[in-house]
Amino acid sequence: MPHRQSSPERVVAEGEYMSITGPIILSRDCEVIQVPSGLRSSLPAGARVRVTQSRGGSYTIATDHGSMFRVDARDADALGLSPTAMDAPTHQEAFQPEMVWKQLKMVYDPEIPVNVVDLGLIYSADITTREDGGRKIEVKMSMTAPGCGMGNVLKADVESKLSRLPGVEEVRVDVVFDPPWNPGLMSEAAKLQLGFDSDYGATQPRMPLVKITG
Repeated sequence: MPHRQSSPERVVAEGEYMSITGPIILSRDCEVIQVPSGLRSSLPAGARVRVTQSRGGSYTIATDHGSMFRVDARDADALGLSPTAMDAPTHQEAFQPEMVWKQLKMVYDPEIPVNVVDLGLIYSADITTREDGGRKIEVKMSMTAPGCGMGNVLKADVESKLSRLPGVEEVRVDVVFDPPWNPGLMSEAAKLQLGFDSDYGATQPRMPLVKITG
């Protein structure tokens, strides 16, 4: 496979009109999040869209004019779809640190079909026990660029998914840019999925292997 001289964002831009569904007519007004600005807006009933990505419990859609939006699972009916089933742990299960990793791998950038763990955006995840016995999870994560408009959206996704874990009473997520993200932080699986050689970004600084403590 030849080495690709581009970024993950460019790979997505080249394929952003690829669809996993045919044209869909919205059955009702639908709340959406603009991609990549992260601004909330709505699309009217009757708008024609295509689903370009369905991961992590949300949908990325594109209009005939090329605009992209994220649709939350709760609005799947507007697309004529059933909400994606999420394999979230129940509160009858005992908490295990591995659950944190699994939940983090269910968070996706709506522009890139790779989870935030394999993208190398998760820098640390610390699990501690509070005085009342509940667990607190503190996550440090980054974005592929400081001006990423979806930063608050991805942060909220991480907070939401981790807060569903049994025994977790507090979740704190900090978005940091020191050290800045670089392509060398992506897993080999992510690089291959995005069309890069496995050594892409190898000359750039790497973070230590992320471990969940607690």
